[in-house]
Amino acid sequence: MSKISLIIQREYLTRVKKKSFLVMTILGPILMAALMIVPVWLGMKDQDFQNIEVVDETGQFINQFENTSTLRYEYPFVSIDSAKETFYESKYTSILHITSAGKESVAVMYYKKQPGLNTVSKIENTLENSIRNLELKNQFNVTREQLDKINPKVTVKTVFRNADGSEENKSSTISTVLGFGSAIVIYMFIFLYGVQVMRGVIEEKTSRIVEIIISSVKPFQLMMGKIVGIALVGLTQFVLWIVLTGIIISVAQLALSQTIEITDKAMIGEVMNTQGAASIDTLETGTQIQEIINEIPIFKILFSFLFYFMGGYLLYGALFAAIGSAVDSEADTQQFMMPITIPLIFSFIVAQTVVQNPDGSLAFWLSLFPLTSPIIMMVRIPFGVEIWELILSMLLLILGFVGTTWVAGKIYRTGILMYGKKVNYKELWKWIFYKG
Repeated sequence: MSKISLIIQREYLTRVKKKSFLVMTILGPILMAALMIVPVWLGMKDQDFQNIEVVDETGQFINQFENTSTLRYEYPFVSIDSAKETFYESKYTSILHITSAGKESVAVMYYKKQPGLNTVSKIENTLENSIRNLELKNQFNVTREQLDKINPKVTVKTVFRNADGSEENKSSTISTVLGFGSAIVIYMFIFLYGVQVMRGVIEEKTSRIVEIIISSVKPFQLMMGKIVGIALVGLTQFVLWIVLTGIIISVAQLALSQTIEITDKAMIGEVMNTQGAASIDTLETGTQIQEIINEIPIFKILFSFLFYFMGGYLLYGALFAAIGSAVDSEADTQQFMMPITIPLIFSFIVAQTVVQNPDGSLAFWLSLFPLTSPIIMMVRIPFGVEIWELILSMLLLILGFVGTTWVAGKIYRTGILMYGKKVNYKELWKWIFYKG
């Protein structure tokens, strides 16, 4: 077995066996699943139930409000003074006082149980729709039912036509989600595990263990073994996170659906009635989404993701290793971290502009530049990228990795055995071009 393989094995097994790795592998999926599940669960538990007394002085909104599982409207036909006087002895949680039915009407809601934003929004929408229907009838002699019959549905499908005449359906929304999702994962992976490489180098350097190791292997072999070993640790944890998060969310969804079915059948009936009225639209939308998904180049995206996932990490991992070898403590890394992290942060910020114009010159050049291509190219790929651009970007990333590894190796070779000296950029420049 080669020396680099032995170092990779050592780095991998040492970190995988740590309690911190096991704890984060378990806590990570739980936290990610909780971010998705807890808001839904809290929303189910904390429903805004309101029993509203409607005092309508105009008479235009009687029976215009629809009762739901959380909202009940009653029209006792009393004055507002009488309603206020008996409010706290009554069963009502709120009084809705309507004084006018004009274009700029103002209704007042007196409450003893704070209404939620959704409740207030529903009431406002009902009032606006009722006033709109009244204006249509009075001014244009058109009823809402007549207007609803004129219900045009316009869908703009984006179809990419290749030079050879073949066509592909593309969805900007799905492409944006895929691109940004991939970019975020790569961005987080590079930072999280790149910093681990740097800390590992600093620990070995300060503990003087590296002096023993360096007697058996070359500095470059040690650096490469450490970078690749930590990369495999990250991949292992990443795969486990995806699998465990998916299992937790699936189990939670099943449990929540059963809870809803048992505890809130009225709400299910309400949702089913609403969905039943739009079942045809839902089926059509589902068919369109399925067509778009079928057109997504899954293999191309997955292959590109894995390539830029590893390529980006290896490129930045080498630079992080160089920083770790050049300093004696983590506090001294700040001056060298900025030049390395700026391209990564910049590419993530610019990704929002790239989504708006994925074929622009800015997107094109940044997707070729090795320090920004791992993020920018992954944002562009779901929108469609020419094969020659993708191949050129990958080749440049490989060359970039080789170049940064060469530079990092030069710094690593000298800095790993240097202690007690404050290093600056001028000193690093000498190390890079030192011949010996």
